Amino acid sequence: MLPVPQFQEFARRHALFTPQNLVLAAVSGGKDSVLLAHLLKSSGFKFALAHCNFLLRGEESQRDQDFTANLADRLQVPFFLTAFNTENYAAKNSISIQMAARKLRYEWFEKLCAEHNFDCIALAHHQNDAVETILLNLTRGTGIAGLHGILPKNGKLVRPMLFLSKENIDEICAKEKLDFVEDSSNASAKYARNKIRLEVVPKLKELNPNLEKTFEQNLERFRELEALLETQLQHLRDTVFIRQNLELRIKISDLVNLHPQKLLLFGLLRGFNFSEQVVGDLIGSLEKQPGKIFESPSHQLILDRTEIIIQPKKTPIKEALQIQENQNEIHFQDFKLKLLHDDSALIVKDNPLAASVDAEKLIFPLIIRNWQTGDYFFPLWMNHKQKLSDFFVHQKLPLHQKSKVAVLVNGNQEIIWVAGFRLDDRYKVRAQTKKVIIFELSNLLP
Repeated sequence: MLPVPQFQEFARRHALFTPQNLVLAAVSGGKDSVLLAHLLKSSGFKFALAHCNFLLRGEESQRDQDFTANLADRLQVPFFLTAFNTENYAAKNSISIQMAARKLRYEWFEKLCAEHNFDCIALAHHQNDAVETILLNLTRGTGIAGLHGILPKNGKLVRPMLFLSKENIDEICAKEKLDFVEDSSNASAKYARNKIRLEVVPKLKELNPNLEKTFEQNLERFRELEALLETQLQHLRDTVFIRQNLELRIKISDLVNLHPQKLLLFGLLRGFNFSEQVVGDLIGSLEKQPGKIFESPSHQLILDRTEIIIQPKKTPIKEALQIQENQNEIHFQDFKLKLLHDDSALIVKDNPLAASVDAEKLIFPLIIRNWQTGDYFFPLWMNHKQKLSDFFVHQKLPLHQKSKVAVLVNGNQEIIWVAGFRLDDRYKVRAQTKKVIIFELSNLLP
């Protein structure tokens, strides 16, 4: 039998949708989305199916389209269909096929929601997808947030199948004799996620056959851990923050006694946009350098003899901007930053306004922001780190230009590029690099 009670309970427990809601279910025709459609139908929810034909796999794409249309007809639910010239869109916008497909798909889903009053978009991700996401994040570097895996709910996106593993889905589809179609590209280890799915996870399952269940339990612990951390941080804010008009003061003795110090201090200062590098530099100066000033894009922190003073900058500058993987242009202050995707290991030379970066080392979303006191990087062709303040001295950069310098920051808080000046050596294109993203600045004002 279909696991209808478990499906309904998962949706209720995570507040995904109710019988009164109208659900848009994304369906490819594969096992996962077919089972999602049958569970929605058997549970009595109001829903419609939506299918995207990306015109990438010839007759197979047409087969998937016909299958999903017939599935909607058999289930007697509304069906929405669209087709995209994905290759042309990717080329026109200088992004990868995968990024283009993702952008086109989700933009269309949002449009359907607005036009037909859908309350949410149901996706058929399962426990194995969550495992793969965590392993990818751990491989690239992550904080607590990266250990979430795939959340059951993120805005309008809901994932009501996260209580099932791939093996569960295979077994249910076989017992219920559910028809589905197979995507041949899933068998390729060309892409990082497929490589984890096909090569890494099977090895881990040799050590722990119940890997998905273990990760599901870990996910719950990680979410609870983050909630506990936020509770502790709020208690600290109520305890150590001393507010005086627009200023906020914290006694240095209170900061010295924090444990773990860096984690908690970074959490306390997070709302003022201070980077992890600045927090580390501040900790090293707490009892040594009174009078030292630290800056974030929005605030200034002054290290006094017995306390730190946080105040808004008198001349505010634009806040840091996030760069998503599917974006190809960002406007920041007086310039724009273009992202050019290339499948070859292309290196831009003799152009300080462009940088070639090893794409596999990037953790999205990236951040572009003004440089901050305490920032450091590993200048290209150097094997040791250097503070940006020292780098600017060596570059003999005038003070009025120094304030305009922006840095491109990876999802693990490492600086990728001092924009317009120097690439970080850790992100340069190497002989083994398979894919490159070129970052290009233009329209700089004098």
